[in-house]
Amino acid sequence: MDRPSLEVADIFRTHGGAWRRAHVGHVSLGQLKAMSAIERCRSAALGGHVLRCRDCATERIAYNSCRNRHCPKCQARAARRWLNAREQDLLPVEYYHVVFTLPAAIADIALQNKAVVYGLLFKATAATLRTIAGDRRHLGADIGFTAVLHTWGSALTHHPHLHCIVPGGGLSLDEHQWVPCRRGFFLPVRVLSKLFRRLFLTQLDAAYRDGQLAFHGRLKALADGQAFADVIAPLRQRDWFVYAKRPFAGPKAVLRYLSRYTHRVAISNRRLVACDDQRVTFKWKDYRAKAARRDKTMQLTIDDFIGRFLLHILPSGFHRIRHYGWLANASRRAKLCQLRALLKPGDADAMGGSVTVEPGAEVCVEYRCPDCGGRMVIVATLDRTPWVRAPP
Repeated sequence: MDRPSLEVADIFRTHGGAWRRAHVGHVSLGQLKAMSAIERCRSAALGGHVLRCRDCATERIAYNSCRNRHCPKCQARAARRWLNAREQDLLPVEYYHVVFTLPAAIADIALQNKAVVYGLLFKATAATLRTIAGDRRHLGADIGFTAVLHTWGSALTHHPHLHCIVPGGGLSLDEHQWVPCRRGFFLPVRVLSKLFRRLFLTQLDAAYRDGQLAFHGRLKALADGQAFADVIAPLRQRDWFVYAKRPFAGPKAVLRYLSRYTHRVAISNRRLVACDDQRVTFKWKDYRAKAARRDKTMQLTIDDFIGRFLLHILPSGFHRIRHYGWLANASRRAKLCQLRALLKPGDADAMGGSVTVEPGAEVCVEYRCPDCGGRMVIVATLDRTPWVRAPP
């Protein structure tokens, strides 16, 4: 695949230094590390290796990746490895995509308390899905699912939401049979929305009382208990956005979707259009417009573009992909074996075929010559530039 003519790394290398000087004291260590990693990614600073084609002797230099999870260039290979492991977890059943979104007022609080509020989003979502699915009036089963956190909208605004990929059914409460959901319908979104709202706000109140939330800048007034209660009270009466999409067309479609969503970053290099000394132009989708008019371009100042990108740097050690129920790591293998034994053999054919992968298979990386297509081999290694550190 051809390299994009403009990359986030190019913008950071050209304007990142000036941006950091202008915002000194207002940038977190995690954001600084992400910027530095993206600027150095696939450059001589990180070292690399020399490749030579076995057929035509063409030589190319391949520089090392930074492997930062926020880098637009480093996620494709990580996504392939992750998907290779997830293929072994697929069942021959319908899969559903459920989205849980935080209201704008909560998103503002989350921006200043990322680890706490994002953690509550995962916790409330998991409890909501498992509680409603376990209710005999709906499904009456224990479900398993994967949740992926996204914190951005298409215009790089702060828009925290969870994408949940859920098999259409679960293990009966007595663990003796597979309980399928109705064909084409998983769980009622209105019921999910009400419980999600109640659970999240209850947990948020508890976090506030325990002193886990901090407020500064324009939200400093929320440190007062009455002011915080005044902001939260209207949210108890509004409908919270929970959206369940139509089921995927078989397990392979689930993998195609996951490959696009699990390791996505705030903006890909291919969405960038142009950059000059003042502005960045990029493509975005306006989902409020009609389908034929959604594709648009937006211009932001350099300052705004870098600032919006850094809004989505997650706290160090925070897991943005999590598994719940019988897909949780502790019980996954045993539960999946049990579920496959309970499912009827004909279900795989009905759902478009199962996906099989050899256990322990790894992604094989092979370099091909851009001139003749022959195999390229590593003939030399380039050392990385020593990292200059300040004295202790």
